[in-house]
Amino acid sequence: MTTPDASDPDRPSAYDAVLFVSFGGPDGPDDVMPFLENVLRGRNVPRERMLEVAEHYHHFGGKSPINEQNRALLAALRAELDRRGPRIPVYWGNRNWHPLLTDTLREMADAGVKRAIAFVTSAFSCYSGCRQYRENIAAAREAVGPRAPEVDKIRVFFNHPGFVEPMAANVRAALGRFAADVRSSVPVLFTAHSIPMSMADTSKYVSQLTESCRLVAERAGVTDWRLVWQSRSGPPTQPWLEPDICDTIRDRHAAGMRRLVIAPIGFISDHMEVLYDLDTEAADLCRELGVEMVRAATVGTAPEFVSMVRDLIAERALGLAERPAIGNLPASHDVCPLDCCPAPQRPQMPAGGRPVGRPA
Repeated sequence: MTTPDASDPDRPSAYDAVLFVSFGGPDGPDDVMPFLENVLRGRNVPRERMLEVAEHYHHFGGKSPINEQNRALLAALRAELDRRGPRIPVYWGNRNWHPLLTDTLREMADAGVKRAIAFVTSAFSCYSGCRQYRENIAAAREAVGPRAPEVDKIRVFFNHPGFVEPMAANVRAALGRFAADVRSSVPVLFTAHSIPMSMADTSKYVSQLTESCRLVAERAGVTDWRLVWQSRSGPPTQPWLEPDICDTIRDRHAAGMRRLVIAPIGFISDHMEVLYDLDTEAADLCRELGVEMVRAATVGTAPEFVSMVRDLIAERALGLAERPAIGNLPASHDVCPLDCCPAPQRPQMPAGGRPVGRPA
């Protein structure tokens, strides 16, 4: 058996196409409520919270930046695949807004695609970041029918050097905006989207994020760091991951903190949760408290990150043996086991109407 020639961009691929899968976001004010209804369908989120989140989008003209950022990453990925291979087309489908996965899979079927490899814009494992995307793809395939291509999901990349290294560079750049004589004492708060405890308890979300933070901090020369959470959307009665970023800022300020770097490690681009929850709410709080805050950039279209996405595709499409991963945890599995990232359990409602068990 011969090893695939890594220098040949035209070598045969086991897949006909790449499916780029993301969350989706509104493109204008009229899209905001239909988009949020898609996002929150079937979830126990109060209507008031939906309207509150809608205002976050309207604060920025009703348009999420995620779509333009995905277009930029898609363009960079296509260029990287053309340069290094495999030279296969890249299609884009979203969970919650256009282009929707069903429409994209129908387009792929019309083009004759039989087998695709899916890159999901989530670096960490949990129901909403892994299994739900696989369920979305399965539902889209069922809607398209027998012509729908087979789709295999790429492994998560929380400990891949192509994610860790550019994130560490962004943290170093943020620290570099402080005066040299205080830089080494500036703490870093890494943030990720909070999820229900019932989802966190049945996945590797927290352990993977903690390892990513440790790897990035180590490479950025940071010793004072903590993983905190943002953007929770469930009712107050439901336990979600804590502490919240703003609560932590208040606590650290009360203990004497005057400078801060916030690093949104749970996001690969600066979409709405970053722009509103960090660049607006957390930034306003820091100004109110007199804390000098710098927000580190996300990886976006950093060349190392784009190269990583191509390499993850090549691992499966070209049968490459090397599966890069750094740190204390192994590379994630290629094929998710049946019990991977199960859906959170809904609370049971007894005769008295009061939920029992942990809500989700």
